[in-house]
Amino acid sequence: MDFQTTYILEDYILNTKWNDFPQEVKERAIVCGIDLMMALIIGSKGKQYKSGVALAKSLYKEGQVPVIGSKDTFSFAGSAMAMGHAANSFDIDDGHNMIKGHPGASIVSGILAAALANNISYKEFLTTLIVSYETAIRSGLAIQDHYNYLHSTGAYGAVGTSAGVARIFQLNKEQLNNALSIADFHAPLTPVMRAVEYPSMNKDGVAFGTLIGVIAVLETIAGVTGKTHLLELEKYRFLLDTLGKNYEVMNLYFKPYTCCRWAHPPIEASLYLINKYNIDINKIQEVKVYTFTSATRLSKMIPRLTDEAQYNISFPLAAAIVDGDLGFEQVIEGNLNRKEVIDIMNKINYIVDDKIEARFPAERLCEVEFVLEDGASYRSGAFSPNGEAKDNVDLDWVTKKLKKRTKGIMSEEAQDELLRILTDVDNSTVRQVVDYINNN
Repeated sequence: MDFQTTYILEDYILNTKWNDFPQEVKERAIVCGIDLMMALIIGSKGKQYKSGVALAKSLYKEGQVPVIGSKDTFSFAGSAMAMGHAANSFDIDDGHNMIKGHPGASIVSGILAAALANNISYKEFLTTLIVSYETAIRSGLAIQDHYNYLHSTGAYGAVGTSAGVARIFQLNKEQLNNALSIADFHAPLTPVMRAVEYPSMNKDGVAFGTLIGVIAVLETIAGVTGKTHLLELEKYRFLLDTLGKNYEVMNLYFKPYTCCRWAHPPIEASLYLINKYNIDINKIQEVKVYTFTSATRLSKMIPRLTDEAQYNISFPLAAAIVDGDLGFEQVIEGNLNRKEVIDIMNKINYIVDDKIEARFPAERLCEVEFVLEDGASYRSGAFSPNGEAKDNVDLDWVTKKLKKRTKGIMSEEAQDELLRILTDVDNSTVRQVVDYINNN
């Protein structure tokens, strides 16, 4: 392989300023900041986060760096580890269709911990977040092409995390190149389709991607040397030539429901049918889901744990049909064994549709057909999930999402004040954001 170190990526990561971004990218940065803080807030209520905190206490306790959702403080690495177990814990974070994963969750914890350790402004945090998104997504495209395998979120998350952390720690371009090379080399395999079929806290490997990205920077500071990352290959030069011109962050999707994105289209289609035709769900005899192959590989088990409920297609769909929504409350332990939901699960059948399959992964489409006990049949037509890039998710959209999804966690007044802080780019600090969340 012919690697060439040009420092194109490194110069972009280190030298980009807030005012270099077009207005739409600045607005998207604020949307991402709100969405990711919301994911961390919800994630801090789950078992995976508690396990991450316990692990951080045993390995990285000494330090004054806080985490969202705890009164404890840790070293920088400990803070990143703890929050790395929260960011994707309830599968409510952003994604990118072409890398089939979650770039925001994969980078936010390491960058947030570094920002807290260095007490930087919220504007600098958002700037770092954007350059890390651009790095992570391009890295994902290169990794998946080079290895011809679906290395999911943790793999490119390691590279994106190292980019943002190195910027905040003010490494020079040679050191940054070294950190990116270490992160790229040690990035976790994350065989995500295994987790799709056999769901667990492994999920997309977010926590390990965070940890590898952090360690790559710390190893660089300690003097460990690394050489070459995939974006230095000539065949991927085209991905770097668009830096600062085409923003992959504008191609993100955002998730209204706490489950795998592949389950969102049938949820949207089913709720549409129920509302349009005033369907009595107790009269449903069969639910036919016409979708793409990857979606049919999602688990259909009756879940015992929240991860089994999220990385699932039948449970989220059935719960949404019963409740008219799919949020934190539906997928948390204690609400997973409801008879009415299980009854609907047993009525769902899946059919791979060749036309829908041909449009994946650029589009995730689905049709749903309800067959009622009296023989009546209602078919939805093709549905895509809400929050796609084409939907131009804006501040209003993400504000409504935060208020809906944190309703049982924060008061309305606390939500409003948090949103004020998260939109006051010129005056807020990262510490202010985290302190407010933890005190409310």
